[in-house]
Amino acid sequence: MADKKYEAVFCVINAGFSDHVMMAARKAGAAGATILKGRGTTSTEAEEMFNITIQPEKEVVIILVPAEFKDEVLRMIYSKAGLESEANGIAFSVPVTNAVGLNDFSKAEEK
Repeated sequence: MADKKYEAVFCVINAGFSDHVMMAARKAGAAGATILKGRGTTSTEAEEMFNITIQPEKEVVIILVPAEFKDEVLRMIYSKAGLESEANGIAFSVPVTNAVGLNDFSKAEEK
């Protein structure tokens, strides 16, 4: 597992749409996630610039995936919960330099 590279995919969506994100992520090979409740803030200028209304109640879905799954997970999430959907979501990833306490994804795939 020390040689395995991971990415943390973050998706910020309107409250109530985390199931949409997880269904899409699982289709792309993700195993599970952590969902946090949040509250968004923005200025009226940002709403006007992007021609959207910001719903203040948010959910943040954090998904740890092997680096080779990251692009497909992001694509699938955006297709189901992106800015053009009711979820009005954005997604991004960050590299994970160290991780402990994980099941080895490759072993889970073999079973």
